[in-house]
Amino acid sequence: MEDERDPIEEGATDSADLYDVATWESRSSLDRIAGGVHRWGRRLGRIVVVLLALAILAAQFVLTGLASVRDPIIGAFVLMSVVPAFGLAAYIWYADVTTSEPLSLLVATFLLGVLFAGFAAIINTLAGVVTLVPVVGMALFFYLVVAPVEEFVKWLAIRLYAFRSDRFDAVVDGAVYGAMAGLGFATIENAIYITQSITDVSTIGQQQIASAGQTAAVRLLAGPGHVIYSAFAGYYLGLAKFNRENAGPIVVKGLLIAAFIHATYNTLVTYLEPILDLLGIGVAPGLAFIGFIVVYDGVFGYLLYRKLARYRNAYRQIDMGTSVSFEDGVERDRADFEESADGVGDFETSEETAERRRADRDRSDDEYAESRPTERRYSDDDSE
Repeated sequence: MEDERDPIEEGATDSADLYDVATWESRSSLDRIAGGVHRWGRRLGRIVVVLLALAILAAQFVLTGLASVRDPIIGAFVLMSVVPAFGLAAYIWYADVTTSEPLSLLVATFLLGVLFAGFAAIINTLAGVVTLVPVVGMALFFYLVVAPVEEFVKWLAIRLYAFRSDRFDAVVDGAVYGAMAGLGFATIENAIYITQSITDVSTIGQQQIASAGQTAAVRLLAGPGHVIYSAFAGYYLGLAKFNRENAGPIVVKGLLIAAFIHATYNTLVTYLEPILDLLGIGVAPGLAFIGFIVVYDGVFGYLLYRKLARYRNAYRQIDMGTSVSFEDGVERDRADFEESADGVGDFETSEETAERRRADRDRSDDEYAESRPTERRYSDDDSE
């Protein structure tokens, strides 16, 4: 999509000087000053956001007992609670078939996910009045406040730094950084829940440790959800980066998907027992809770896998020089990785198939050249 132009610019000759009339470029000292102010204003804006997030995190350490994570036992519970989320984020990183993302960007995105969680905590607290609406108050709170706000701050953790890097050079990179932002958010959220469970227990000692352990076990199941939600939003942010003409709608689509999955999870978990009672299903609450999370995250985790596999399949077809087709793409891609009888993946042992495809392609090129002798065939060097 071409940039719109003023009627004067459209009708003017190439020699016409329309500077400050219908066009603009940096010419004067004032122009350069304006450009510098704009650049530094954006940089300072990002710095202010990070410093404000640091201040909120510091306040949480002081006011909410978060400092107790420095205790080795509590710290161990926090780490234990994010093991599944970390494993899922590691898989998404592994599923990236393009160049591996640098550790510096991954760590930075994780830390920003930790920092920006404070913004969500403040907004959610201030907007808690929504829960006072009769009957549907909690559902409205989840769909209109909690999920959109939390997914936006995780999205911001990607957009503020990693998105601007040249190493963010593929659509799928967005899912990788989204997973890291979700992991950071889940880590600090779990830490807050675990430390709060300690302060809620009046007896000091074993009872506090037991309470922290129980909370860690519950949060262990909740963590992967944050990784899944923000991986979806991140994927669409990556898609937006390489489709600038439609970047806005693409970003909004990703955030809507992530927020909807997130809010639906929160709502169903909150009303799980009444729903089971209404359906006449007699299942122990704890077992129902575990089963629901496994099924829910499993479904959307599989949909995320399908999206990543579709990208992976297209990338490998391009890499092998074949035409890209998405018909049954996931099934073909899965078949590529099914192990053969000798225990070695078919994809790794398909060199003969690849050679045959290249030979067929070269033969087709030769036949085409013979049928069109007057046309010049372009080499890779010419195309550059």
